Amino acid sequence: MKIYGLTADEIHRKLRSGDVSVAVFGIGKIGLPIAAIFASKGVRVEGVDVKEEVVKCVNRCENPLKEEPGLSDLLSEAVSSGRLSATTDAIRAARDADVMIIAVPTLLDDRRNPDLSAVMDVCDNISAGLEKGDIVITASTLPPKTTRDVIVPFLEKRSGMHMGEFGVAHCPERVSSGRAIEDMTRAYPQIVGGADEKSTETAAAIYSLINEKGVIRVSDATTAEAVKVFEGVYRDVNIALANQLAMICEEIGIDAIETIKAANTQPYCNIHMPGCGVGGHCIPVYPYFLINTVDTDTSILKIARRINDEMPEHTVELLWDALKSYHDEMKDSDEMRTERPRILVLGLTFRGGVRETRYSPALKIIDVLRDSVDVFAYDPIMERSEIERYAPYMHPYDAENLDAIIIASDHEEFKRIDWKIISERMRRKIIVDGRNVCDADEMRKLRFKYLRIGYAPCRGVSSMR
Repeated sequence: MKIYGLTADEIHRKLRSGDVSVAVFGIGKIGLPIAAIFASKGVRVEGVDVKEEVVKCVNRCENPLKEEPGLSDLLSEAVSSGRLSATTDAIRAARDADVMIIAVPTLLDDRRNPDLSAVMDVCDNISAGLEKGDIVITASTLPPKTTRDVIVPFLEKRSGMHMGEFGVAHCPERVSSGRAIEDMTRAYPQIVGGADEKSTETAAAIYSLINEKGVIRVSDATTAEAVKVFEGVYRDVNIALANQLAMICEEIGIDAIETIKAANTQPYCNIHMPGCGVGGHCIPVYPYFLINTVDTDTSILKIARRINDEMPEHTVELLWDALKSYHDEMKDSDEMRTERPRILVLGLTFRGGVRETRYSPALKIIDVLRDSVDVFAYDPIMERSEIERYAPYMHPYDAENLDAIIIASDHEEFKRIDWKIISERMRRKIIVDGRNVCDADEMRKLRFKYLRIGYAPCRGVSSMR
């Protein structure tokens, strides 16, 4: 039973009855929640992935994404009921499905051009099983015009059919790690844009089944693609603005966090918080979906990327300033001044509570430090073996003979650290807080030399670049 072009009521009825089925290609951080959510509504779903272990995990009712609240229960119920299964046979899954959702990563190549290879590999498999009346939906973030200029012509050529005999729509994921179920079902509406009007209406009906906030229909797939990219670009530019303002605050001797919070009480001001850098698979990537694909001036986007990319180095500069200031104030001996410092980096993931190190500022901080200091690392949500790929493991309470700590992720555990214990064990008491985790007043009471992005009492105009 095919779905393309049916009314919304017919689509809902046939999805719930199992008359039509969904295949989700890529059952990772986005695809697996999508698959489980649809299955929870009674839909027959098959997840497709190239990783055999992921497929086996799902078929055993084991959740590989334990950091996603609610997913384990959804997955267990969906698999045990027979509504959700997984396979590595992409072509067979495409033949069996009426709705094909693409949820594989879109990254950058070595020249920071969009890398659509995973998406196009899936399209190749789908084209071998595509039939009249099917609809193909991309949830992967795409550079604007990809659906219109790349995916539709590719599917037409490979399948031998024309657009209109099958449907194509872009329904971008709008998910933050650790919030997948919440974001997909009730946090905000789903954006839907089709290659033709019938595709838009079909995709809107499909997603309205799972999203309590409904859908926002936009004019076409290109608009839908731009919506998702613009969301990421807005955050990147805003964070870069916050970081640059924070460095200005360091120079003029005021606290950026205090200043920004006060400014944001005005309803037209929404400055983000500064930090030691921007990581993850989204914000550092999506600006290049515009920078490297359009002829229009994108200088603001480029400047924002440069500022955010340089924040790990700036964080290390704060460390050097703190060490120099500490030496001067404590009148350290020449031997102590020349001794190789011991530095602990707290947090390797790009964001607190999320097991993701892609583009993580912490990794760049470690790379910058390793030639000049003995650098160690700790992350509460990573295995010791994972941590030691980047630096020797050290728990923060094992702080003997430690000279400084850099906080690079805002894990909840770090907010509960007993800094009094650590202050008694460190050789030099220096904290560089890259994520605004600590209370500055508490740090001062414990006699730490405490710096954070936008708050650097030991810096002066003469020390600025």
